[in-house]
Amino acid sequence: MKISIITVVYNNEKTIGDAIESVTSQTYKDVEYIVVDGKSTDRTNEIIHSYKNKITKHISENDKGIYDAMNKGVRLATGDIIGILNSDDLYEDNRVLQDVVDKFEQSPTLRILYGDLVYVSNVDTSKIIRKWQSGPYHKFFFERGNVPPHPALFVRREVYDECGLFNLDYKLAADYDFMLRIFKNFGEYSSYYSRLMVRMRLGGATNQSLKNIISGNREILKSWHVNGYKAPIMLMPIRLIKRIIQYL
Repeated sequence: MKISIITVVYNNEKTIGDAIESVTSQTYKDVEYIVVDGKSTDRTNEIIHSYKNKITKHISENDKGIYDAMNKGVRLATGDIIGILNSDDLYEDNRVLQDVVDKFEQSPTLRILYGDLVYVSNVDTSKIIRKWQSGPYHKFFFERGNVPPHPALFVRREVYDECGLFNLDYKLAADYDFMLRIFKNFGEYSSYYSRLMVRMRLGGATNQSLKNIISGNREILKSWHVNGYKAPIMLMPIRLIKRIIQYL
């Protein structure tokens, strides 16, 4: 069973090597690794080229942002399973992909698998700042302020075929929109794997400023409406409370 991992990057010479090492050091070997660069102007592409024998596909061209780059990667992917690892992120250990594939092979009807993630210091990735522990999906999973951590999400490629790619109308919450769509359609074929899968460095675009946080929340509410669902009145306060709990 082939698994496709996609990393998108733009001007991230500091950590792109760590992300690539994290993928290429996995014990599972039937991995298609796709790196999509937004035409970086720093040393990012030089670093990527140094791993050319370990990267399956590498493109470097202008794009319309991170979600456009992710869509390019998904279109290039030929694996049975697709996962996305950001250029700031690391897999927890070198058996993550083996364990993910094992879960899919054990359950032919499984379409979505997700696990846990921790936010770590930009300087010291062994220092955990915030824990994102998910839980089993249920009918009111999203209504109760839950959402799986996107870098710890793996789906069969037909999920993209049937639910579509990332919606570029959203600049900050297209990953949330994508997950809302796929779980509302295929939630009964999903499984929560209680395993730490990814270490994510702090500093994502959504949380970089109060303005981005507000804009991201507006996009989340828009996603509910556009997809034909009614967002609970207390959705945002509940999401905030859950985020605070993650720090504790």
